[in-house]
Amino acid sequence: MKENLLQFLKFFLVGSLNFLIDLGILFLLISASGMDKGWQYSVFKGISFFIATVNSYFLNRAWTFESKERKFNLFLLISIIGFFINVGVASLVVNSISPWFGLNSKTWAIIGAVKGSFVGLFWNFLGYKFIVFKENV
Repeated sequence: MKENLLQFLKFFLVGSLNFLIDLGILFLLISASGMDKGWQYSVFKGISFFIATVNSYFLNRAWTFESKERKFNLFLLISIIGFFINVGVASLVVNSISPWFGLNSKTWAIIGAVKGSFVGLFWNFLGYKFIVFKENV
């Protein structure tokens, strides 16, 4: 139990860094283009998610799960499902729900990304722990 909690804490820290990478790249793409909704938002979110996912693989393999095996293809499969969860929820929020509390559309785009990341967090941890980096006992 203690080992699982420590592993989840490491996963959370790696995920927090990846979340910042994801949001940072998304914010840069939105700011550079001026496009914060529609299909362009979904493309930008996909790009930022992919870059954060590559970083996630290396940090989770080496530090969180301390795996010697290189299972990038399996990691990528779990991440692709996570991608559809993450980007799907974010896009649903941004493109289907009007901004609340008078927030502007750029802030709402970031809030959508936060919601997508939160929902995807649980899928990714379980998939990485029990499928990709599972211990062969």
